Formats: sequence, C-alpha cells, structure tokens
Amino acid sequence: MAGGPSTPRLVAGAIDAGASGFLAAGYLTAEALARQIADTRALTTGAFGVNLFVPGPKSTDDLELYRERVRKEAARVGTEPGQPDWDDDHYAAKVDVVVAAKVPAVSFTFGVPRTEDVERLHACGAEVIVTVTSPEEARLAAAAGADALCVQGAAAGAHRGTFTNDPIGASLYDLLPALRLIAAATGLPLIATGGLIHGADVAAVIAAGAIAAQLGTAFLRCPEAGTNETYRAALAAADRETVLTRAFSGRPARGLVNRFIVDNTDAPAAYPQVHNMTKPMRAAAVRAGDPELVSLWAGQGYPLATEAPVAEVIANLDRQARAAAKSLRARLG
Repeated sequence: MAGGPSTPRLVAGAIDAGASGFLAAGYLTAEALARQIADTRALTTGAFGVNLFVPGPKSTDDLELYRERVRKEAARVGTEPGQPDWDDDHYAAKVDVVVAAKVPAVSFTFGVPRTEDVERLHACGAEVIVTVTSPEEARLAAAAGADALCVQGAAAGAHRGTFTNDPIGASLYDLLPALRLIAAATGLPLIATGGLIHGADVAAVIAAGAIAAQLGTAFLRCPEAGTNETYRAALAAADRETVLTRAFSGRPARGLVNRFIVDNTDAPAAYPQVHNMTKPMRAAAVRAGDPELVSLWAGQGYPLATEAPVAEVIANLDRQARAAAKSLRARLG
C-alpha cells in the first residue's frame, strides 16, 4: 500500500483493533520513513512492521518511444513526463532506519534482502519476512535467512511481489496452490495474501495452513487511509474490472482498467524508470479528478470492500471468520 494509502493512523488503528499492521516504506525517503515510524509509535503502544522494496537491476531498454506516449497523455492534464531514471528507493538508508528504530518485523518485496541486511535485522531482534509468488522464489528467500514468507496469490492488488519484471503471465499461482506448494518447498511459516476481502477468506487460508492473512484492498476506503479522492471514487463505483499491467510502473501490478492501461498493454518491463516517468502525469490526473490516467491499484475482490473505519473493518472480518469456521466445523461434524 505504498504511495499514499498506508498511514500511521491506519496502522495504529489496525493494531488497536486487535490486528497487526505494516507501514509501507516504498517511495518514501529515509527521513520520511523515520517520521512515520515515530508518528505510529506516538499513536499506539502495539508492535508493527515496515515493508521495504528491494531494488532490482536497471533496464537497458530504450524508453524514448514510451516516454513520447506518456508525454501526449500528460499534456491532457497540463504536465510533462518525468525522467526515466533508475533509483534504489533509498533502500540502504531505509534499512538503517528500521535497524536503528528496532522495528520488530521487516518485510521485503520484489526480491530477497542482502545477507548483511538479514544479519543486521536479526541482531536487533527483528523478524525478516519476504514476499514470494512461487516455490522457486520461496526457496531463494529461505536460503537468504527469511523467518517467514508472505505468499502472494495472483488475485492481489497492486504490484506483484515477483523478483523480476517478468512477463505478466509468468508464475501466476493462485493463492491456495501457492500456499501448499511453498509449504512443501520450505517449511517456513506462511502469511497468505492476494484477493482476500472477507472474513471467510481469512478462515480459508488459515485452514490451508497459513499462520496469518494479509489484506490491503479491504482497507483502501477507510477514513484513516491516505487514498486520494479520485481513487476512492473509482473504488466506490465498483464498475471496472481489474487487470495486470506494466503501464504505470514497468512492473506487473493489478489495478482497475482505465484508458491508459488499455492503450499501453505493451509497456516496457523497466521499473522504476516507467514509474518515475508516469509519476507527474498520475499526480496531475489526481488533482484533475481524471481516473483514466491514475494507477488505481486493487485486488480482484475490491467491489466488496466497504467505506468504514479500520476498527470496524477488522471487527467485521473477525466476525465473518469466526462464523465461517463455525460453519465448517458444523459441516464436518
């Protein structure tokens, strides 16, 4: 939930409601992350985690033709495309921040952390969690020293946690097969994520062997979330399909279908260069209230998400999960 929806209020509210929560460090500077950690600790005494993006290799593709496409669309909202620059999202500096802050759980997306980073985190008492989308990635994460794995199914909203900017159709495991295959491959504790929107979904993945369920889309419409109004309106309308695309960022990500996605199905696999290129356009489109040029990330079940405080969403999930578990026990006798 990087890029705005994740906030200290949302994380603290989830914790105080009896769940857990992770701050999304993606796209933040190290200084901004440190402030968010401090702000969250000022709001709750509960433990929370931080998610970091692992930097990948720089694409060598020529991006000028795509930049011209973005330029034409950006002109519609009165701006220019950003530079197609590669960056590491301040990765090393943010690892320093979470180590210094002794954050109890640190998760990684888009790859495995460096061995020295895992050692530093373990030394300060942190658990290391790695997002994986396939058994092959799970084995790499286990070898790197992960304490647990976040298994992401194909229905997940936003960026896929895959370790490469691979073709969109690669490694698209549904969540339940992924859980079973990865459990057999590693034996590590598994957190299930991807398309979970109802308490019955939580009960299902727990029954399948996960130790926890991770949800994101379910909280996008909470007042505590930093979801912008253009994004909120598109979610509330619930009249768009979701699709995997590289159009906005250069990495496969699931979002609501809009014109920019439809017109750019052949977007280059170049992250974060494409992300940096489309960033000014997306920001201007949000200000203009134009959902056709905004990355509206959401999981497949997004129409079922409600507009309610985070505590109410969690209470409903808990009630639904308990009812589903009770029903299952009754059916099994």
